[in-house]
Amino acid sequence: MFRQLVLALIATTGGLAALIWLTQSLRFVSLVVGRGLSLRVFLELTSLMVPSFVAVILPITTFIVTLFISQRMAGDRELTVMRAAGLSPFALARPGMLCATASMLLTFLLNLWIVPTSYHDFRQYEFQIRNKMAAFLLQEGVFTKVSDVLTVYIRQREHSGALRGIMIEDDRDPRNRATIFAERGTMLIVNDQPRVVLYDGSRQEIDHSTGRLTLLQFTRNTIDLTSGKSEHERSLDAAEMSLQQLFSPDPTQVSARDRGKLAVEGWRRLTTPFTAFSFAMVALVAILRGAFSRHGNILRPLSAVLTIVGLLALSLLLQNLAGRNMALIPLIVVESILPGLICAVLLFWPEIRAARENRAIELGRRN
Repeated sequence: MFRQLVLALIATTGGLAALIWLTQSLRFVSLVVGRGLSLRVFLELTSLMVPSFVAVILPITTFIVTLFISQRMAGDRELTVMRAAGLSPFALARPGMLCATASMLLTFLLNLWIVPTSYHDFRQYEFQIRNKMAAFLLQEGVFTKVSDVLTVYIRQREHSGALRGIMIEDDRDPRNRATIFAERGTMLIVNDQPRVVLYDGSRQEIDHSTGRLTLLQFTRNTIDLTSGKSEHERSLDAAEMSLQQLFSPDPTQVSARDRGKLAVEGWRRLTTPFTAFSFAMVALVAILRGAFSRHGNILRPLSAVLTIVGLLALSLLLQNLAGRNMALIPLIVVESILPGLICAVLLFWPEIRAARENRAIELGRRN
């Protein structure tokens, strides 16, 4: 049973993660294709999002697999045979609990280390694509959009790397937008920043206050082909912060209004793994607790599904409310742990009570 649970969990999680990756990666097709980048860059960029997908769906797939495998075994009378052989509810639930524990530990690993690291690398890679990488791939006769405010056109690119017939539309300063022409130029890399040295050209700007055209002739000029922002100036997203940054944010970079959201994100990472165990316990209680029905029982699996939907909705509600009122954060912890404890009591308490009664009877006989 444990082997079936693990194999089904791997297949289900992998399939759902691939489906989510396929739908989410479409957002970056225009970013990569529009800058003339290769398929390898697209795959490297989007693959960095996969760990975050797995961390989100793993508790849900753990519930689905546990419910499906247990329901199938109940329908095939395998659980009935195991009960008749003398296996206790704890013995029947042990494979599901072991699988849920493995999911919980894996979710801890994803939330606390893998997801923040991979998402940080994803944001950096995306920043490089938007502001740096496209500058290295200037094509002949193509208007290359290096960034949202910088467009470059070259008529010819020689084998030596020299550029001929260059036009640059520079809108980085909205008040002084410029159009630059040059007969020739050369690409340089200075401190990992792409720059082009232009020769024999002109720079044209329009003074918006007077409407006059300003023309500047030059024999040599250097243009930085980045958006003007460095990676250190890029604002960090909550998903790429460490727990220390979430619970103790820099007051100079994070406003007091956003501290609640960061704290909720930190507690979400710490409590989400427990939901994997709680969801599995809901599935086990729905199938293992109760009398056997020869004609099957759809109400118990349906009630388990509705319970999980309700818990997910409650979790989202509590996170939104706790972001505004940090006094509600303990409810996030309670919501993730309490369902698993309640299900454990419902499933194992009859067995524990029967064991105590048998022990009391045995002690009475001895006395």
